[in-house]
Formats: sequence, structure tokens, C-alpha cells
Amino acid sequence: MASKRQVGLREGFKYRGGAPMLVWALHRISGIGIALFVGMHIIASFSSQVFGLSLARSLNTLYESPYFQVVVFFCVLFHAINGLRITILDLWPKLLEHQREAIWVEWAVFLPIYALAVFVIISTAMGG
Repeated sequence: MASKRQVGLREGFKYRGGAPMLVWALHRISGIGIALFVGMHIIASFSSQVFGLSLARSLNTLYESPYFQVVVFFCVLFHAINGLRITILDLWPKLLEHQREAIWVEWAVFLPIYALAVFVIISTAMGG
């Protein structure tokens, strides 16, 4: 017999996962971002050898954009720090009961490093 739950669209898409689900989703999204970035580099290198320099130059212009650098740095740094947290929790399973605290430590490490990097990227882009 089918369930007769009356859940509206708004309630169906409402996020209820908490911090572990958020870092799970961000880990997947940042991994896809890294894969796209590496793929773009491969396409740029290949196209400069085969098709000429126009596509490679346009991709290099995109790479040099401070907005792109901020996004790529977010993906790489978050993916690395979250992967380190996952590795530590896998190596010491007794720490799994402290997973939420580990996520807070992860953010406490990530945010200052990322803020400093964004400051450097933006100030360099502005000619500083």
C-alpha cells in the first residue's frame, strides 16, 4: 500500500541534513569542480597543439580571472581539508562519535586559510 504523505514542494526541498550532509555535498561538488578544472587544462593544452591558440588563449584568460581562481581555490582547499578529516576518522573509528566536532574544527581551519587566500587573490588582481 502506498504511503499517503502530503508533503508540499517547499517542504520536500527543505534542507534538513545538518553539518555532515552539507560537507558531504560540498565534498562532491568540489571534487567535480576540480575534475572540470583539470579537464579544462587538458583541453587547453590539447587545443593549443592541434587547433591553434585561440581556444587555449580564451581558456587561459578564464584561468587568470580572479573569480575563477577564488572558486578553484575553494574547491581544492575544501576538498583537501575535508578529505583529511575523513581520513582521520577512518583511521581512528573511535573518533566517529565526535564527527560534528571534527566538522567544526575543519571549518575553523578552512575559513582563515581561505579568507587569507581570497584577500591575496583579490589584492593581486587589483594591482596591490
